[in-house]
Amino acid sequence: MQKYDCIVIGGGHAGCEASLASARLGCKTLLLTMNADTIGHMSCNPAIGGLAKGQLVKEIDALGGQMAKAADAAAIQFRMLNTRKGPAVRSTRAQVDRHAYKLYVKSVIDSQPNLDVMQGIVENILLKDGTVEGVKTSLNEIYYCKALIVTPGTFLNGLIHIGLDHFDGGRIGEEPSKGLSSALKRLKLRMGRLKTGTCARLDGKTIHFDKLAIQPGDEDIKPFSFQTKKIIKKQVPCYITYTNPKTHNIIRSNLDRSPLFTGKIKGAGARYCPSIEDKVYRFADRDRHHIFLEPEGLNTDEYYPNGISTSLPIDVQEKIAHSIEGLEDARITRPGYGIEYDYVDPTQLFPTLEVKSAPGLYLAGQINGTTGYEEAASLGLMAGINAALKVKCRNPLILERSQAYIGVLIDDLVTKGTNEPYRMFTSRVEYRLVLREDNADLRLTPIGYKIGLVDEKAYHDVMKKKGNIESEIKRLKGSRLEKVLRRPGVSYQDALAQEKVIPVLTSDEVNEVEIEIKYEGFIKRQLGDIGRFSKLERIKVPERIDYKVIHGLSNEIKEKLSNIKPLNLGQASRVSGVTPAAISILMVYIKKVQRER
Repeated sequence: MQKYDCIVIGGGHAGCEASLASARLGCKTLLLTMNADTIGHMSCNPAIGGLAKGQLVKEIDALGGQMAKAADAAAIQFRMLNTRKGPAVRSTRAQVDRHAYKLYVKSVIDSQPNLDVMQGIVENILLKDGTVEGVKTSLNEIYYCKALIVTPGTFLNGLIHIGLDHFDGGRIGEEPSKGLSSALKRLKLRMGRLKTGTCARLDGKTIHFDKLAIQPGDEDIKPFSFQTKKIIKKQVPCYITYTNPKTHNIIRSNLDRSPLFTGKIKGAGARYCPSIEDKVYRFADRDRHHIFLEPEGLNTDEYYPNGISTSLPIDVQEKIAHSIEGLEDARITRPGYGIEYDYVDPTQLFPTLEVKSAPGLYLAGQINGTTGYEEAASLGLMAGINAALKVKCRNPLILERSQAYIGVLIDDLVTKGTNEPYRMFTSRVEYRLVLREDNADLRLTPIGYKIGLVDEKAYHDVMKKKGNIESEIKRLKGSRLEKVLRRPGVSYQDALAQEKVIPVLTSDEVNEVEIEIKYEGFIKRQLGDIGRFSKLERIKVPERIDYKVIHGLSNEIKEKLSNIKPLNLGQASRVSGVTPAAISILMVYIKKVQRER
């Protein structure tokens, strides 16, 4: 009999963060994966970060997670996006060496104390009195646990489509997880189907790079992790090309061979990351679409043509590639494909990511309806933290919308649910000027330190940084220099050029001082909104409230609130269809119940 505090199923981005967090918080943890050689594997594009996703990676790092450090160790190009826009929407994106990334993550997993790795296929979830007790594998091995975290990615009943052919698979060349899907259905969880896809890979030796535009990375590199001092890996460029009318005609003439357009694919795809056939169909007025040729690594000639994700037949994929400038002779090394998989309606989860109907069971990653490495890792980290805290009989960690992008991500999922792959955007975040990428450490490192994931040195480094920033802002407050710095286009160095003694600050500290002073009015306004909003968040909804007896609420609202089980009025107010009037009625009822106690 093998007993663990926490068991994590799946070795993808969510599973790695979950297992590391659990083990680092002192729980004896088991990572169960179908193939131990693919731990940390990047299934789709060789990149980490991007718009809004960069914020997630920085927040993972600030809380004590691993993704940022892994990306820094394997990065071969960094770019800061939206540099011409305000700091609220700037995000870091890095091309990474896919093989180096996987090796780094696996080495961290293998060397982590309290963490065992086993290769196995989970066929059943064991319960005792309705509470998770353990798992059973296809080889009849039984592992017992106090908390179980399920992170299967696209493997849950996965079905791969290439043209009108389809076959079982969690990733091309790998078997799906069918028994686990059946086990979740036996728990009577509401489940659905989603779809995602990937591009073909191209042989770089057959690409005419001389015909393509070069996209270099940033010279002034800002690493993902606040603890990374320097990027040491060689940096390389990406290349840009475009589809054209010939490409679009090839796609249109072959839509009858597309599983997406012939109804073979039933699952909902990501609106914000459509396949090339979907883009050509939906944006018929466009005569071209961007393609970014991204290197897969330093020791391979393979390139990822980001922008032409497809599930069309292989012969059509070849025609598409050969119609594009620079790719006339390109050889496909691996075909693109679409994949359908099962997911669980995330409104069945508490904000801790624990399943409401099955205590001790946590879900994270694409099983919650998300898409993307960064969203998966964020959910994995929070599931690992909360599972460990529950085992340790400590209070859970729930990040509010006003605290982090991760808070918005989880709140959106568990409160509103999703019927398509959920992707994070800055537009989803109400307080994005306060929740910037650059200040994630100032916001979240104290929280990570308090729960035990951030070490003493990292915490004190952040506290020192915070003190330096506050001291300099206080020094400048009300001075002529502050007024000068508020002017558009004036930098900190420009403003202090006439001073004889300039405080010694790091570039990150200077950046924070500039932003806090230049955007002071906007920041104060958002902080005021947060203060008003937090009043609703502080009004807790009684755990055993019976919405059916509350007069004035419609039957539809009663049903929705009964299903979601909001923890506070703030969360209740974001449930789809719940009106401000209903919140007022609920507030009066809660106050009445509190007075009667």
